[in-house]
Amino acid sequence: MDRRAKVERRTTETKIKLELDLDGQGKYNIKTSIPFLDHMLSLFAKHGLFDLKIEAEGDLEVDIHHTNEDVGICLGEAVKKALGDKKGIKRFGFACVPMDEGLARVVLDISGRPSVHWTHLDGDIPLGEEDILKPVGKKQEYSFEHAKHFLQAFVTSSGTNMHVSARCNVDIHHTLEAIFKALGRALDEATQLDERIKDIPSTKGVL
Repeated sequence: MDRRAKVERRTTETKIKLELDLDGQGKYNIKTSIPFLDHMLSLFAKHGLFDLKIEAEGDLEVDIHHTNEDVGICLGEAVKKALGDKKGIKRFGFACVPMDEGLARVVLDISGRPSVHWTHLDGDIPLGEEDILKPVGKKQEYSFEHAKHFLQAFVTSSGTNMHVSARCNVDIHHTLEAIFKALGRALDEATQLDERIKDIPSTKGVL
């Protein structure tokens, strides 16, 4: 089964080309024009064993918001397209990943009902922005809020229900690394085929 997808998106704000292979080897070539996002998506691909290629241009002279969000939209569309009718997939995925003092947990369900929920690992406390990640290689800053916007765009276009938990008041770089690694591993688990599942994994008969 070929579970690959190509997505192109052109707007007045961004121009994006994306290729995804769900059954890859973790190979990546990512150029979003946002260095820190490149780093995060490289981790996502490597630890999810997805082959991922992205070329993106956007109105960075305005802000990184449009490019960041539209790359999330395209990645979600590619996952949805590559999954096809979703027959035989495990559907649910879970991963907990440490990064030095940082720790993140991602639990997801490819349910067709998109939503993302953020909580502190130490309790049911909304996880907010505690800090700003300073520029990495270029002038643009990447913040916790940008990561939240990216994942909101991803879950909406992929049809995924996701819960993200992490520790606050630690190095934001380490926190985001742990989140994107956990996302890759959880999505890998959820998209894997199980030979025991012969149809769509839902009592409704559709996802």
